[in-house]
Amino acid sequence: MRYGRWGRQALALAMLAATATGAFAEDSLKLAIGQRGNWETAIAELGNRAGIFKKHGLALELLYTAGAGETLQTIISGAADIGIGVGTSGALRAFDKGAPIRGIGSATVGSNDLYWYVKSDSPLKSIKDATEKTTIAYSTAGSSTNMIVLGFLNTFNLKSKAEKTGSPPATLTAVMSGQVDVGWAAPPFGLKEIEEGKIRIIGRGSDVPSMRDQTVRLVIANANRLKKDGPVIARFMDAYRETLHWMYTDPKALEYYKDFSGIPENLTKKAMSEFYSEAALDPDRIQGIDSVMADAIATKFLSAPLSKEQLAEFFQVPPKKK
Repeated sequence: MRYGRWGRQALALAMLAATATGAFAEDSLKLAIGQRGNWETAIAELGNRAGIFKKHGLALELLYTAGAGETLQTIISGAADIGIGVGTSGALRAFDKGAPIRGIGSATVGSNDLYWYVKSDSPLKSIKDATEKTTIAYSTAGSSTNMIVLGFLNTFNLKSKAEKTGSPPATLTAVMSGQVDVGWAAPPFGLKEIEEGKIRIIGRGSDVPSMRDQTVRLVIANANRLKKDGPVIARFMDAYRETLHWMYTDPKALEYYKDFSGIPENLTKKAMSEFYSEAALDPDRIQGIDSVMADAIATKFLSAPLSKEQLAEFFQVPPKKK
């Protein structure tokens, strides 16, 4: 009786609003993700569908790009907060030039997942057979595929032309129509065409020895958003780690992935067993950075290696929950 009828109703509404706010308030993050449909870059998509990011109080807006170069520019401009699958060399070069980006995790270690292929009737049997007339595809400038193609040229002393072709579907079209000789892809994309005998693999990213144990792609964040909302970014990485483990332990992930990409589950399982491992996608596995910088210098992506102080500033991986 102390508050009266209207007072009690107002108090009840206030308590309901407070409860709703606490239960449903989410922090929004915009993501730029290279190569829609790749298993490696599907972590945010699948975790979002499974409600894992929501559980961590995050609402994700996903933007898909044609590749790492486009993703990198989107994060630099501040149009998105977090970029997935950015080539490490390209990110370090941008940071060295003053771009507001930071590395918050590894996207993948090693380059065995990326492969180069030709039409089944091509005379090329190996990437080593490429001539000065051969065009070899990569996605976008500064991407890991860009660095690998440059690695092919250096490793095998090739005079071939590196050709920017964008996404795996666009690259396949270019190869099948004769616009480019050697295409690139990341499984499970292309595995169906390989089984049907339409294309043949002639090279893998691991053919460049120095890149076999490098962190070749990163998860990056806009430095200004990271400085402003570090705890939000840390929650994102917690959800990212949780989603990755879920993808390798729960069959539901394959169902979501098939719905997302249109790729049959048997081909996804093949890609997981032959091209990707959970350990390779571990976001806390940052390694081979000295080798990355050496390759970047050799291919003129960097003029000199970054100092220890610069690397300490660039890599700001949120610590894993104990």
